[in-house]
Amino acid sequence: MTSSEQRLAEIRGGLPPRRHNARTIAALTGNPGCTRRAVLDGAGVDKPSLAERVGFPARFGQSRFAITRGNTFEAQVKADGGAELLRLVAERLGVPVPAVATWTDLGDGDELAGRVERSAALLTDAVTPHEPTEPDGAADPRQAASPGHAESPGHAGSPGHAGSPGHAGSPGHAGSPDLVDQGAALFDHPLLGLEVAGRRVHLEPDLVAARLGGRFHVVEIKSFPVVDGQADAAKLAAAAVQSAVYVLALRDLLATRGVDPDLVSHEVVLICPRDFTNQPVAHLLDVRKQLLVVRRQLDRMAQLDELLAGVPADFTADPAADPATLVASLSQVPARYAPDCLASCELAYFCRQEAGGHTAALGRPVREALGGIDRVAEVLALAAGEPVADPQRAEAAALLRTAARLRAEALSGAA
Repeated sequence: MTSSEQRLAEIRGGLPPRRHNARTIAALTGNPGCTRRAVLDGAGVDKPSLAERVGFPARFGQSRFAITRGNTFEAQVKADGGAELLRLVAERLGVPVPAVATWTDLGDGDELAGRVERSAALLTDAVTPHEPTEPDGAADPRQAASPGHAESPGHAGSPGHAGSPGHAGSPGHAGSPDLVDQGAALFDHPLLGLEVAGRRVHLEPDLVAARLGGRFHVVEIKSFPVVDGQADAAKLAAAAVQSAVYVLALRDLLATRGVDPDLVSHEVVLICPRDFTNQPVAHLLDVRKQLLVVRRQLDRMAQLDELLAGVPADFTADPAADPATLVASLSQVPARYAPDCLASCELAYFCRQEAGGHTAALGRPVREALGGIDRVAEVLALAAGEPVADPQRAEAAALLRTAARLRAEALSGAA
């Protein structure tokens, strides 16, 4: 065990590190400037237990109803060997629907190491000009459904930053001829891997489609609806970042196997219910921006020695420690609380309480608009006309006094 590994073990109290998944990796990008979160996530601290121990239990997560609804919708979309799923994906990519496709279920059957190796072998084999060979017959040719009269996903509108229908290949990369010439291959729940803070994390996308438009495409199935071509912005953004994690993991797999990682498209196929029905509709998400953000945060977490250099020697996040000790310890590592943290970080309510009286608790736009004034009390004092001691805050003070005057005039007029 290296000195850094020993230090991280001490921080979490000798407990095994908490395993990351695609959701937690995606959440790392929500507040990349928060040192406290980077240290805790890098150490693999059990943050739900830590938050409960300090008296601020996490209040977010998927309900059982939402999980059941998501599983039901995913099963519906994947029914009949993925025939409807294949049609949705192919039409959204703007390629002909293959007459025959192979369906390989990689979701169970083996222990973890076996699933990882089997997924890697079959995904890599999909690039070669021959069909993958499975001794147990798991790769099973299915007759694809012919396009019916259902509305094409290309006509349903694009949620958020969804791309327009077209070939999935990125500019300047036409894809592999071998992938174009063969029929499609669909891989259900392959097991991928990614390095996070020096530890291997296993990731399981809903589906990977190969040999459509000469590329690999990650397919993400979500149960939130797309109403009139628009999806909930926060849920769409979370799905895009989570999908980017899968794209990175798949590219990493191909690269380690000597295959061009750019064969994995940066366009992800997102499948959601259309309007208030369970009819699936597909959209393209361009996740190039998210790929950069996720990679940058993973690179930062890989440099744990630099992060630990600024952490006091007595810092602990052991959930078994005394609550007062934990509160004092956490206060030694700076946080960067923002209201967005409430939806993605287990310690958000603790940090919000800690940030009380600070402009950061009002959100990044407010904090930035106030020009670096940290305390709410100082903002109110400047708005009331208190003299400005710092010349650099003179402009902000003038704006605050103007805002206060306009507010007073508006209230007096309403009265």
